[in-house]
Amino acid sequence: MFIKPIENLKEIAEIDEAIEKERMPLLIYGLTDSQKAHIAHYIIKKLNKKVLFITYADVEARAIYEDLISFLNGDAYLIPSRDALFYKVDASSLDLIGKRLIAVKKIIDDKPSAFVASIDGVLNKVASKDIFLRYSRKYKIGDIIDLEELSSSLITMGYERVPMVEGKGQFSIRGGIIDFFSPMEDEGFRIELFDDVIDSIRSFDVFTQRSLNNLSEVELFPAREFILEDENIKKGMENLSSNVNSYVSKIKETHSGRAEKIKKKFDEIMENISETKSVPNIGELISFFYERLYSIVDYFDDAFIILDENIRVKERASNILTEFNENFKSLLLSGEVLPEQSNLLFSYDDILKKLSGKSLILMNTIVKSDANIEVRSIVNFVSRSMHPFHGKLELLVDDIKFYRKSGYKVVMLSSNLERGRILRDSLISYGLEVPIVDDEEYDIPEGGILIYPGTVSKGFEYVDAKFALISDVEIFGQSRKPRKSFKVKNENRIRNFTELTVGSYVVHVNYGIGKYEGIEKITFDGVTKDYLKIKYAGDDKLFIPVDQLDLIQKYIGPEDKPPKLNKLGGNEWSKLKKKAKKAVEDLAKDLIKLYAKRQTMKGYAFSKDTPWQKDFEERFPYEETEDQLRCIEEIKRDMESDKPMDRLLCGDVGYGKTEVALRAAFKAVADGKQVAFLCPTTILAEQHYNNFVQRFKDFPVKIEMLSRFRSYKEQSQIIKSLAEGTIDILVGTHKILQNDVKFKDLGLLIIDEEQRFGVKHKEKIKKLKENIDVLSLSATPIPRTLHMSLIGIRDMSVIENPPEDRYPVQTYVVEFNEELIRDAILRELGRGGQVYFVYNRINGIERMASIIKELVPSARVAVAHGQMDEGKLENIMIGFLNGDYDILVCTTIIETGLDIPNVNTIIVYDSDKMGLSQLYQLRGRVGRSNRLAYAYFTYRKDKVITEVAEKRLEAIKEFTEFGSGFKIAMRDLEIRGAGNLLGAEQHGHIDAIGYDMYLRLLDEAIKGLKGEVEDEKPNTTIDIKVSAYIDKEYIEDENQRLEMYKKISSIENEKDVEDIKDELIDRFKEYPKAVESLIDVAYLKALARDVNILEITERGNSIILKFKDNKSINSSIVDALVNEFKGKIMFSGQIPPYITYKYGKREDLLKELINLVSKIKCLQIN
Repeated sequence: MFIKPIENLKEIAEIDEAIEKERMPLLIYGLTDSQKAHIAHYIIKKLNKKVLFITYADVEARAIYEDLISFLNGDAYLIPSRDALFYKVDASSLDLIGKRLIAVKKIIDDKPSAFVASIDGVLNKVASKDIFLRYSRKYKIGDIIDLEELSSSLITMGYERVPMVEGKGQFSIRGGIIDFFSPMEDEGFRIELFDDVIDSIRSFDVFTQRSLNNLSEVELFPAREFILEDENIKKGMENLSSNVNSYVSKIKETHSGRAEKIKKKFDEIMENISETKSVPNIGELISFFYERLYSIVDYFDDAFIILDENIRVKERASNILTEFNENFKSLLLSGEVLPEQSNLLFSYDDILKKLSGKSLILMNTIVKSDANIEVRSIVNFVSRSMHPFHGKLELLVDDIKFYRKSGYKVVMLSSNLERGRILRDSLISYGLEVPIVDDEEYDIPEGGILIYPGTVSKGFEYVDAKFALISDVEIFGQSRKPRKSFKVKNENRIRNFTELTVGSYVVHVNYGIGKYEGIEKITFDGVTKDYLKIKYAGDDKLFIPVDQLDLIQKYIGPEDKPPKLNKLGGNEWSKLKKKAKKAVEDLAKDLIKLYAKRQTMKGYAFSKDTPWQKDFEERFPYEETEDQLRCIEEIKRDMESDKPMDRLLCGDVGYGKTEVALRAAFKAVADGKQVAFLCPTTILAEQHYNNFVQRFKDFPVKIEMLSRFRSYKEQSQIIKSLAEGTIDILVGTHKILQNDVKFKDLGLLIIDEEQRFGVKHKEKIKKLKENIDVLSLSATPIPRTLHMSLIGIRDMSVIENPPEDRYPVQTYVVEFNEELIRDAILRELGRGGQVYFVYNRINGIERMASIIKELVPSARVAVAHGQMDEGKLENIMIGFLNGDYDILVCTTIIETGLDIPNVNTIIVYDSDKMGLSQLYQLRGRVGRSNRLAYAYFTYRKDKVITEVAEKRLEAIKEFTEFGSGFKIAMRDLEIRGAGNLLGAEQHGHIDAIGYDMYLRLLDEAIKGLKGEVEDEKPNTTIDIKVSAYIDKEYIEDENQRLEMYKKISSIENEKDVEDIKDELIDRFKEYPKAVESLIDVAYLKALARDVNILEITERGNSIILKFKDNKSINSSIVDALVNEFKGKIMFSGQIPPYITYKYGKREDLLKELINLVSKIKCLQIN
């Protein structure tokens, strides 16, 4: 479809001839924007060859890559450039490495595809392609595997061995099961052996650890770009050692400090290599380890290389090398590098030499000569860019009619089918029948016009070929980027036990808060069981049998202060629980009362969506995520009902809440109602106001802002217009709540972060809320358990999953180093961006700002923290938003709410003093534009780090490199979310009894008040002489053993039993008898609890089953049991009643009891 219309062009014939007769390099000029990608697409399809497209900037590379994705149905790959970081890096994120490895893997494949790189990436030195070929392996069912050899290979390939695979670049071996997670994939792979033969291959989900699909084969590909074999390491160590010694002896007389620093740094690196056989920062040391290095260009043997705007590429290459050399000189002077490390990049001339033997095509918009490249063929296209229609359909219709009359072939792109249908229906209303075609091979007839799903950055027209491509950018004003959401699995509470490690705090339902000290195996009277050892105040110890794990939760509370241990035997815990119970009951009463009151009120019922609403929604430049669509639907349903809406919309910053609110606002305005958007700060009001103005620009809607940034005169005029009804939407701070602000006909109030308003303002908000529709927005996630508890008493819409179209944030965990900070800042400022420097102590923040000013004298530095005068703080923040400052040295006040796309570097000082959730949110402040963003989590090495901080730093490294720990971060954020939603006074109770226990009490209180409480079931105890435990030989890792104990203790029905058995076999192979007994005991306990059995105890060769009360067992049940289990049942009617059961074989005891209690359950039901 895209190629046929231009095949007969004279210019295409000239391209074909130049290629056929090998008159290369070929210069093609006259092409605009997306046409370059279009001609690259022609070359790939026509000549069936790979194409490497080299352009002059990362942003340009991404745009071309996205165009090629559309033309080639996804068969295009971006090769991001690699950073040169000469400092000690403890951990760095793998996203970009993953993207580069995907490209390498696809280059090795023989399929014709497109690859796009900026010159930055082409100058990078890389290892030989052969090493990837050598370490690329396919495994099929039936293959024989040597486990030791595989383990060694995986380590060489850059994978890290762990007990359980949770992140990319990890592998684990448990018995005959091998799990690995390649940085290039979205899920892990599991190989199961029978002896040494592959018995099965499955993909698995790293969140649940469960297998997903059966596969016949799997490919294992390196997890790092530089693979070091023993020979490389030996040679590299010799080179490094000799270079260090020679350089140190050369400078020690004149620069003893520098010599000492160099020696210390590189001795540390070499010691690390000797111990771990891995090289941190290998990219900066590659010249010592490899004899010969290559450019990515060398990977393309029989391919076409396209150089885009070659003069600009040359200028950019020259700038890169100049910057690199200047930077390197200062690093050399500060003792960070060895002189031999200066050859890390190729020069532009080096690259031209590599290109000289290849099929080179230059693509320029206009002819520009380069003395270094001798062009042998020139092709000039007569073409033009498509002009925009600015959403005015009549202009598009006029052009279509002209194209049809002139015999043009026209393709109109729409980013999705729905948008295509809207366009088709709109054109029908103008009398134009335009089909939607989804077949790439479709042959367009002369005068044929069609709609095709896809998107490019700019449309174009080939005048001589009479072919026009109109992108949705021209039609709708902006392209619609497909946006798949990244699913964050919201696992149930069992999952949190994976995070339980020795030293963690736990909450026991009956005994309160203690400290977990590990699992102990105890054998008594010939029976072996595992127990959890928990330490309480005064060094008291409690041993909990693993079948009672359902009574224990990990303590979840504030990260910064550990909880107080409770005393065994005292009444302190029951008092705390009582207090919290009273508080949650009062809270539940208030919530239910408020909800009931709103249900009796009559509000305004908004009309169904108008065509304008559809038009407005179509102009959103992204594909909505499933969560967004669901939330929009819920809100519209509320608005169309005659009951006043009071809905809370939750979702992290960047998850798309604002768009949901904008659509609700449009719906209100379309019905002639006014909208108020209330923000806690002036800067947020400014951001939202700009957002509203931008989104509503094509519609006759009057939007104003009321904040202290409006003069007194302007404010008076706004208030007057508002009362007259000439303002449709008012965005503002608490000034909206002033007594003189009167709306003519307010229909919708949107409140952003209500918990951040003061008591006085909250009272005014309450008054304003009466009888109108209210939508509250919150950026803190709400725990699913709380969401479920509040169903029916608080209307909530939750956006759980982030859109996945954002650039990854390249994250580093590094030791604090002034040169590194200066480099990071200069790099960001060099590309016109801004920087956050987070220093989370008000005391000393001005001194830190002075250090930053000294490091980068040319930068404009501002300081912001929460104890500043409100007006001054807001002026600084607005100044930063408007680009008046380059660097904001601030506390964590930037953690929520702020959205400044131009800030793409964040540096966090003393990151080891912060929790994962804080770092997760801080990292989310950058990477909000079409550029790669950087986050540097720094720590100070020489200060004394506490054990807690050491653990936290380890967690930060894990989180950065493998993405593991994400659940902990989310969990901590949810506590804040719960506190924000339920009010500050509830925070104390959450801290005192732990978050899970608090939620359990709240759920019980709500169910009690709603009359949904069932009879409280007993906590059955089972005392039978059966060895039931998970042996170390079966599950070696204690954390995973504990996780499985927790899952088994949470069994409630037969389906759970099957699930657990499947999971054990899936993750750890066939389970032994003791594990089967453990599962049977857990199932028996669940059944016994359901039928109100208090305890099951062994006495001699009989079992006593004691019931809670007489209601639980009656004479008809007893008769039926006696009848069925002849000679085995005796009943005692005392209080409480009990049954004595004589069992047969000891090995069948548990199965017999399960059968007996199941029968009792059936009889109770009937």
